[in-house]
Amino acid sequence: MPNEAKQRGLLKLMLKLPALRGQLQLLSAKNMPLASLCEAYDEATSMLDRQRRRDPQDASMVAEYELICLEIEEEVISICLSGAGSESNPL
Repeated sequence: MPNEAKQRGLLKLMLKLPALRGQLQLLSAKNMPLASLCEAYDEATSMLDRQRRRDPQDASMVAEYELICLEIEEEVISICLSGAGSESNPL
């Protein structure tokens, strides 16, 4: 199951960050922190979608999960821009 969540998160990030698609694909296989972020992104976006569909909607929960997703995206961008591959992160 975690591998499926990682893959779903990776695909969601590739759609959200098209300029980094190739790098995301390469790094996610070698970089454990990035792989963990992909899994976390899947969980966070799924929860955000559930919160948005609730009636009545809890605006504070929606805002919290939007922030979580944004922070994960920023961390992923940082990893990609730093070129943090398997060399700097052997795990």
